Amino acid sequence: MSKVYLSIGSNKGNRSVLINKAIDEIEKKIGIIISRSSIYQSKSWGFNSNDFYNLCLLIETDIEPKSLLIDLKKIEKIMGREDIDGTYSDRFIDIDILFFDNIILDLKDLKIPHPKIEIRKFVLVPMLELAHDFVHPILNKTIKQLDNDCNDQDIPLKII
Repeated sequence: MSKVYLSIGSNKGNRSVLINKAIDEIEKKIGIIISRSSIYQSKSWGFNSNDFYNLCLLIETDIEPKSLLIDLKKIEKIMGREDIDGTYSDRFIDIDILFFDNIILDLKDLKIPHPKIEIRKFVLVPMLELAHDFVHPILNKTIKQLDNDCNDQDIPLKII
């Protein structure tokens, strides 16, 4: 079984309900949820819109990375996610693979670790709850070090 860190976000609809539904779907279709962070509220990143609710999960799964991405995209689609030519936009649900064990993968449609983790407080702050000492396999820094070095001024607010 592989250990995988996921980030889940929503800024459209009933954000708390949608995030919890996504967690249920992940548990049914993907793997065992080992731990989850609190839910945080933060400003939309890369575009101006409604605030996001975000959290991170640690799961165990026997699904390989590429198949995992396909399965997560299916969950997003069932939950109303619309892809708009790769641009940032409002979404009912967004699920990203942050880390998959310690592998490094650089494919056209899948990059692990997820790009830009180190500049996104909305990812780093929930990750601190789960794995402050996890070492980013490319940057060779812990999540705590990345958070300390991050210049993102939008500090997420813990809401749940």
